Amino acid sequence: MAHKFSFRWIRIAAIGAALALSTLSAQAQIICGGHSDIVAGLAQAFQQKQIGYGVVGQAAIVEVYVSASGTWTMLVTDVQGRSCIFATGDGWENTVPVTATAQGI
Repeated sequence: MAHKFSFRWIRIAAIGAALALSTLSAQAQIICGGHSDIVAGLAQAFQQKQIGYGVVGQAAIVEVYVSASGTWTMLVTDVQGRSCIFATGDGWENTVPVTATAQGI
């Protein structure tokens, strides 16, 4: 039970951090908007395509978009449909894909 309790608080903290970042000043260059608009912008400007996503409880979805050249973007979408670019970078490397039989994930 202690494991579930601590994991729950870690998940809540991650959601809080994502939402807090969306309220930073324009100086931080957090970009938010409609999900389809953000995804279209990533495709047009950086040729990025979604390679995966994960659900954060009932509060958000985190998606990762990657281009063939290795640029990547992490997108967080809340339950109201507002999407914000959470992180970006270069040098994305794919590792061994996760399978249904993977343990401990």
